[in-house]
Amino acid sequence: MRSLDSGQGPIHRPEAPMHPHESLIREFYAAFAGRDAEAMARCYHDDIFFTDPAFPRLRGEEARDMWRMLVARATDLEIVLDEASGDAEGGRAHWTARYTFSKTGRPVVNRIAAKFAFRDGKIVRHYDHFSFWRWSSQALGPTGRLLGWSAPLKWLVRKQAAEQLARFSAKRAG
Repeated sequence: MRSLDSGQGPIHRPEAPMHPHESLIREFYAAFAGRDAEAMARCYHDDIFFTDPAFPRLRGEEARDMWRMLVARATDLEIVLDEASGDAEGGRAHWTARYTFSKTGRPVVNRIAAKFAFRDGKIVRHYDHFSFWRWSSQALGPTGRLLGWSAPLKWLVRKQAAEQLARFSAKRAG
């Protein structure tokens, strides 16, 4: 290796290998960006628990079906993994979703912070956090801007999301 003082150029150190948990997070979001819900589902442990402001407390196949439904309905979805990290303790990601909200035709740019826990080389806990008010302001327009902070609007959105997921899962199962 060269010395910084030698005038011979910068020192190049080999990159530390990526932790397998970070690798799995990157694999998950690459599959999402490629709209490959089955590859996303394979990243999840059988005992997966997922939650976010619109789809709280999903477990197992229900969590996998949520991604299948979102990918299947997407017409202009763009997913960008802005940052990811993972180690033996867990993982984190920041990602951005850009899409048109189908119910209103309004464009949405949603910035999400995710936290992960792992078991047996798979994601077993996945927590997504985003500003519901910011999302509802974009997706629902003036109604979301005025009421996006309120529990009743959040409950309504959650109820509609749960109903859509139940219909999707029933159709898929049947």
